[in-house]
Amino acid sequence: MLYPQQNDRRNLLNLSGFWDFKLDPDEIGASDGWSMGLDAPRTIAVPGSWNEQFEDAYHYLGMAWYLRDDVYVPSAWQGQRVMLRVGSVNYYAQLWANGQIVGEHVGGHLPFAFDITDHIKWGEANTIAVQVENHLQPNRIPAGNLPSAGGLGGSPLGGGYPSATFDFYPFAGIHRPVILYSVPQAHIEDVTVVTEIEGTTGIVSVTAQQVGDIARGTISLVGDSVVATAELSFADGMAQARLQVPNANLWSMDSPYLYDLVITLQDGGLVVDRYSLEIGIRTIEVRGTQLLLNGEPVYLKGFGRHEDFYASGRGLNQPLIVKDYSLMKWVGANSYRTSHYPYSEEEMRMADREGMLIIDEIPAVSLNFFGSDDDVATRLAMCKQQLEELVARDKNHPSVIMWSVANEPFGGMIARMINPNIPENYNETGHNFLGQLIDLAHHLDATRPATLVGIMGGPAEWLDLADVILINRYYGWYMQTGRIHEGEKGLEQELDGLAEFNKPLIMSEFGADAMAGMHSIPAQVFTEDYQRDLIKMYLDVTAKHDFVIGMHIWNFADFQATQSISRVGGMNLKGVFTRARQPKMAAYLLRERWNSQGQ
Repeated sequence: MLYPQQNDRRNLLNLSGFWDFKLDPDEIGASDGWSMGLDAPRTIAVPGSWNEQFEDAYHYLGMAWYLRDDVYVPSAWQGQRVMLRVGSVNYYAQLWANGQIVGEHVGGHLPFAFDITDHIKWGEANTIAVQVENHLQPNRIPAGNLPSAGGLGGSPLGGGYPSATFDFYPFAGIHRPVILYSVPQAHIEDVTVVTEIEGTTGIVSVTAQQVGDIARGTISLVGDSVVATAELSFADGMAQARLQVPNANLWSMDSPYLYDLVITLQDGGLVVDRYSLEIGIRTIEVRGTQLLLNGEPVYLKGFGRHEDFYASGRGLNQPLIVKDYSLMKWVGANSYRTSHYPYSEEEMRMADREGMLIIDEIPAVSLNFFGSDDDVATRLAMCKQQLEELVARDKNHPSVIMWSVANEPFGGMIARMINPNIPENYNETGHNFLGQLIDLAHHLDATRPATLVGIMGGPAEWLDLADVILINRYYGWYMQTGRIHEGEKGLEQELDGLAEFNKPLIMSEFGADAMAGMHSIPAQVFTEDYQRDLIKMYLDVTAKHDFVIGMHIWNFADFQATQSISRVGGMNLKGVFTRARQPKMAAYLLRERWNSQGQ
């Protein structure tokens, strides 16, 4: 999905700002006409989570309404198609224009858009409403309110509230910009870019798709000057071109050079539509136990992260993105995983410009494979939808080096802690489920490796399916608690076994909770000292294994989780920075280690 843009053929109006807002616990809004006006509304900021903006709605699960009744569509847009686009709503959204439903979307973290041309009132104010619902349900991705056993509640961490099956807070609302934009009747609908390198020549293969029947177009690649051009000939709405760029400036971590790719539709010499996007010329490849960027091995240094902050919740917070990138550069990080859902499009563009390497993940966290065949099929269909939407959104970002189709799917042992009555073929069902997602990722994008993230406690982690092995391990924390030396032995033993896969491996999570300012001699759990020492142990042990090609610490910064006896103040404190972005001792360790030794 192309991001809206303003140029000489396209227009946009960002509707982010203050909206009317009202909770609808009885779900009467649709029948009572709330799509045209809210009685006694309060004001809410968009984008942003309602949980962080209203104390009485912090733990609210249910229906809510957003509304603006002051949307004028410029008269100059008449004759074009007018689209209403939302960057992300968690979890279910229904869009209304002037009292009429124009579309719905299931699943958070990814954009959706609907054509509202036929619903517009020209020359007067239009009313736009977004109906949002955020119930936690077993068949949603990610799931909530799972059947429980052994006092575990809905969370493997121990009776969390709200009853999420994942260890982060289920923030809700409109989390990314709401944009009204126009496109010509015939317009560029999609662009796919694939880059290769032949010697010093960059190859840029472009597939353009249009809505309409324009026969011709152009494509140009602009760096410091126009470096390549081609004519486009459309057939059945599709056109392809292959551009050669002599002495190409390659996109890399140290030099993230971006070209502007400009595509036009032309009718009789008249430019009908124009779209431009930033692209990088680079290759990514798995070869043996190495991950190669532009043919050279790379070592990933970074974090798992979360879109999480005071007041904004999971809402787009652009100053925070800039701050986080500054801090990641400060410690010497070069990569991160979008744990455990797609991050904003704005952040992906930041990654392109800053040379960050991204493992892009769908929201399939803590997957389970029990229930009826229909239940499993429902979850699989939702995961496939999310993967298709993610690849369509992020396929042209040079920063994206890998697709992750799941985080910590529950193997048989973990699944039995949640539901002791799982079927005998549970692990086989999981293997088939995850195999279909890996195959789909390869089908959608043959240029990037695909992976899934294994959970501690196996034994069934389905790692054979992954092009690159990613594992989350907590020796010395959830296991061997307080005993780093014993944890070290467990880690060493497991890495020796994982070498048999003969695949590159990334330690995608490891770490310990640390309360800022807490210290002890000797180092004890929850102190900054213990967190630092545990992280150092992992770095030292993995450095002895050549097939380990990356270390992503959990987590970059402390973040909000659900309430439970294992989460003081409802916070996961594994960040090397506090939620306010102040460094703990581990941050200084990483700064010294990653900037001097490279790993």
